[in-house]
Amino acid sequence: MPKPDDRFLNRELSWLEFNRRVLEQSANKSVPLLERAKFLAITSSNLDEFMMVRIGSLKMQHDRNPGATDPSGMTVGEQLIAVAACVQNMVGRQYEIFSEQVCAELTGAGIQRIDLATADASALDDAETKFLRDVVPVISPQIVSQHRPFPSLQGLGLHLCVRLRTAAPPQEDQDDAPEEFDFAIIPIGRALQRVVSMPAGEGFRYLLLEQLVAHFVGHYFPGREVIECVPFRVVRNADVELREDEAADLMVGMEDLLESRRISRVVRLEYGSTASDPMLTFLSEKMELSGSDLYPIDGPIDLTYLFGLHGLDGYDSLRDPPWPPVRVPQIAPDRPVFESIEAGDILMVHPYESFDPVVRMIEEAAADPDVLAIKQALYRTSRNSPIVAALMRAARAGKYVSAIVELKARFDEARNIEWAREMEQSGVQVIYGVRGLKTHAKICIIVRRTGGRIRRYVHFGTGNYNEVTARLYSDVSLLTCEEEFGADASSFFNAVSGASQPQPMAQLSAAPLTLRQRILDLIEGEARRSRQGQRAEIIAKLNALVDTEVIDALYDASQAGVPIRLNIRGICCLKPGVPGLSETIEVVSIIDRYLEHARILYFRHGGDRQLFISSADWMPRNLNRRVELMTPIIDEAARERLRRTLNSYFKDNVSAWRMDSTGGYQKAETDGRPYRSQLRLQQRIREESLADMASRKSQFETQTSR
Repeated sequence: MPKPDDRFLNRELSWLEFNRRVLEQSANKSVPLLERAKFLAITSSNLDEFMMVRIGSLKMQHDRNPGATDPSGMTVGEQLIAVAACVQNMVGRQYEIFSEQVCAELTGAGIQRIDLATADASALDDAETKFLRDVVPVISPQIVSQHRPFPSLQGLGLHLCVRLRTAAPPQEDQDDAPEEFDFAIIPIGRALQRVVSMPAGEGFRYLLLEQLVAHFVGHYFPGREVIECVPFRVVRNADVELREDEAADLMVGMEDLLESRRISRVVRLEYGSTASDPMLTFLSEKMELSGSDLYPIDGPIDLTYLFGLHGLDGYDSLRDPPWPPVRVPQIAPDRPVFESIEAGDILMVHPYESFDPVVRMIEEAAADPDVLAIKQALYRTSRNSPIVAALMRAARAGKYVSAIVELKARFDEARNIEWAREMEQSGVQVIYGVRGLKTHAKICIIVRRTGGRIRRYVHFGTGNYNEVTARLYSDVSLLTCEEEFGADASSFFNAVSGASQPQPMAQLSAAPLTLRQRILDLIEGEARRSRQGQRAEIIAKLNALVDTEVIDALYDASQAGVPIRLNIRGICCLKPGVPGLSETIEVVSIIDRYLEHARILYFRHGGDRQLFISSADWMPRNLNRRVELMTPIIDEAARERLRRTLNSYFKDNVSAWRMDSTGGYQKAETDGRPYRSQLRLQQRIREESLADMASRKSQFETQTSR
C-alpha cells in the first residue's frame, strides 16, 4: 500500500504531461501538415498561460512559504525546479519538431519562411522597401541608459534588444577599462501583422516582422555601430486576484486588476539563443531574473504565429477535411425552437451537432411577444456575440432580462467589462456574480406564456455561450421544459442574483453548496453496493481530476472492487492501476482535432444508471470556490444517447493515451480495427441526422388554416 503522500501526483507536472501529449500531435505523420503546425501553436499558447498562472502562483507561494508542500509531498521549491526542467525539455522538443519536421515540410509544400541572411538581392530589396515603407513610420526604438529608465515591457509582446557601441571613444588612460555599451529596446507591438508576406512566383513566402526589423535595424541608429540585435519576450505573472473585500466598486476593481497584471512580475524571459553574455546579463538584471527563468530559443520566439499559417487560402489538402456540424434532428428548422422543446428533452453533442439551436432560441425569445423574461449566466462569450446582442434587443423590447456576467473570468475580464457596460445601457439587469466566487455554471432560462400558463424553457451546458468555440470544443447541451428543471433553475438563478438563501433543489446539484457531497455520495454508493455483492460501475469524463477528497473516494471504491473508467483530458492527480489502491481504475486521455471539454458522469446505481452533465471539473476550485451546476439526464432516449457517447471514448485506439501509475502516458495500441472516437461520433451523428431528414421528406404534413 503506498504511503499517504504517494497517493497523488503533482498537478503542475500532470498538466505539463498533458501539453506534451498535445505537442506529440505535431509530430504525428498521420495528422495533416497544417494541423500539425496548429498543434505547435496550441502548445505554445498553452505554455504561455501555464507560465503566467501556475508559475506566477508558485513564485508567490515561494515568497510566502517556500517549505509548504502539495498533496504529492513536493515543496514549492521542488516544484519550481522540476517544472523548470520539464519546460526546458518541452521547449527543446517543440523547436526540434518545428525545425526538423514541420518547417521543413511546409517549405516542401510551398509555404516558405525566408532567411534574409541568405536571401538573394531581389528578396532583400523587397524586404527593405517593406521595412522603410510600412515599419519605420510605426515602430520606434527606445534607448536605455542611466538617465533613461528601462521601459515597461508588454507581457507576451515581442521586443528586440539592440547592443550598440558607445558613441564616445574611451580616453587614452582608460585603455584597460572594460568597454561599455549602450542598449536600446524596440517593441514590435501588435499594430502590424507579424507574418509579412513576400512576393512569390508560386506558393507562399513570408518573413516574420521581428526578423525584418532586426535585419535592417541599422536604419534606426545612423552613425552608430550595432553589435547585436536579439529578439526576446517576457511572460508576466497573471495570477493576480481581486480582493473583493477591498473593492468598493467591482468594475473599477477589475480594471485596476488588469493594470496590475500589465506591470506584474516577470516570470519568464525567452530570448534568441545567439544572445551574448553582456546582453543576457543586461536583460536578466533589469528584470531581476535568475537562471531558471531564462529560456534560450533556437528559432522564432512564440510559435502562435502558426495559427495564421493554418488559415492560409489554397491549402485545403494540408488541413483536416471539414466536419460541418449537422442539424439537430429533434429541432424543426421551420418552427419555433420552443415547440421542439415542448415535444421532449433534447440532448445535443457539439460540435458534431450545431450550436445554432441555442443561439436561435435566445434570438427567437428576444422577438417573441409571449416571452416575458430571459435569465442567463455568461462566463466567456465571443467577440461579436449574437447572444449578447439578442439579450440587449430583448431588454430594449421591454422584456425582463437578467445576465450574470463573470468579470473574474481570467483573460476575458476586459471583454466582459465591455459587454456588461453595453448591456446595462440597453436595460439588461447585470449581476456580477457572488462575492468571493466565480460563476462558472452554464444556464439560460426563458420564461414564456403559452397555452394560458407560464412555462420555463431551460438550457444547461458543459461549455460556454460562445458560438465560435462551440465549433472547436466537444461539449454537451440539454434543452428542456420539464417543470422540476425549470423550478430548480429559477431557484438557482434567484439565489445567485439575489444573494438569497439557496432553496433545496429537486434535480440540480450546485457548487459550492451540494455538488461535492452529491459526488461523494454517488461514489460511496457504488462502493457500498460492490461490497454487498451487487454490480457497480463508475464512468466519468472530465477535463481535470485534482480534488484529493474525491480521489480518495475513488480509491476506496476501487478497493471495494468497483470498475472505474476515467476519461480525463488534462490534469489527473490520481494514480491508476496501483496494487492495493487503484487496481480497478483506468485513465485515458483523448487528444484529437476537437478539444474535449464535456463533463459527463455515469453511475450504475443498482441498475438505475444515473447520468449527469456538469459545468464542473473535480478540482477544489470548482467544488469549493465556483458556482457550478450538475444536471441529471432523465429522458430515457437522451440517457441512452449520452451513455453511448461516453462509452465511445474508451474504445479509442487511435487518439487515446493511457495513463500508468507513475503519471506517464503511452499512446494506445491499435489492436485490430482502428477506432477513433471523434471520427466515429461524427459519422454516427451525421447518419442520424441524414436518416431523420430522409424520414421527414417521406412524410406528408397536412396544412390547416388558422
